[in-house]
Amino acid sequence: MLHDRVLVKEPRDEGERRSSGGILIPATASVAKRLIWAEVLAVGNHVRAVEVGDRVLFSPDDHHEVEIAGDQYLLLRERDLHAVAAERNDANTGLYL
Repeated sequence: MLHDRVLVKEPRDEGERRSSGGILIPATASVAKRLIWAEVLAVGNHVRAVEVGDRVLFSPDDHHEVEIAGDQYLLLRERDLHAVAAERNDANTGLYL
């Protein structure tokens, strides 16, 4: 990976899902501007806030799709990430989800 790029894999949980109230939402239902969580697989040398293994939140409009060895991945810039969910709790880095 080069510069500020982040390679992620989006979990493919295609199909129906349930709301918190128990309502069944079909896979064909469109949701306006829903952010997506994905797992970080690789980072560029200028990425500061994300490490391999973290989960990141991003907009589906801010990515490029790439196919590597038959698998689909997403390529993002670090500035397009909205949140980072990580196990670590570094002292001076702020709040992690």
